[in-house]
Amino acid sequence: MVIKLETVLVEIEGPVATISLDRPEKKNAMNPQMHADMNAALDEIEAAGGVKVVVVTGNGDSFSAGMDLEECFLRPYEDPMLFYRTNLVALRWFKRLKAFPAVTVAKVNGFAFGGGVLVTGICDLAVASEGVLFGLSEINFGIFPAGGASWAAANNLPRKQALYYILTGDTFTGAQAQEFGLVNRAVPAEELDAETDRIVAKLVRKNPVTLELAKQVYEHNRATDLPAAIDYDQAKLWELSRLTGNEWINVALKQFEKRSFQPGLSTYRRGDAAS
Repeated sequence: MVIKLETVLVEIEGPVATISLDRPEKKNAMNPQMHADMNAALDEIEAAGGVKVVVVTGNGDSFSAGMDLEECFLRPYEDPMLFYRTNLVALRWFKRLKAFPAVTVAKVNGFAFGGGVLVTGICDLAVASEGVLFGLSEINFGIFPAGGASWAAANNLPRKQALYYILTGDTFTGAQAQEFGLVNRAVPAEELDAETDRIVAKLVRKNPVTLELAKQVYEHNRATDLPAAIDYDQAKLWELSRLTGNEWINVALKQFEKRSFQPGLSTYRRGDAAS
């Protein structure tokens, strides 16, 4: 299924949805229409049901140049309520993408500035071409990275590196982004599609309930101590067991018992009978 919005293209193929930012003539800068379209795109994916993985990428030669400075800031500036509403739409889909139940994977090409760094940072996983230029250039026009961009830097880069790029506005490459931890893999540009597909193929073989709850457990446990984390883990494990009919026992461990797969090296076959 292909859904063409004004500034976003959505493709849903079984368990995988791909969202492509589609303003290539503007290096996929995020204008108010794109913010509205991104909310609509997430609506469509939720309505489709069964999507395990959402890939976010950019059409043309860029992932995203960040906010469209003219349309998001300059034009609505004289009308405070318009300015507020314009940017509130953006903040809504950023928060939705961060909390989306499916696994989100950023596939980053070309340029990723400001909001492009933010989207890379809030996706669960990210693959970039080695030569991508990332940057937080807000300091160069007199503000700090806002709307979640500083959060993305603080939560994905080491402190000294995050502050360096926030305070100088310098750029860094996809290869450096892998070193810092902003992306999982940095590969030659010609391998970007294949590497993203390889990771997606691994994810779609997993139980979707397990993927969703694993994300919830990770996010909760980042901000708690060990005793509380263990209690939360146990509660979520009971929830997982109930929602999946104890698949991890009745299918996965039964297959392991027969030595038909090795958990350290591969995934069990979903849908197989226990016998």
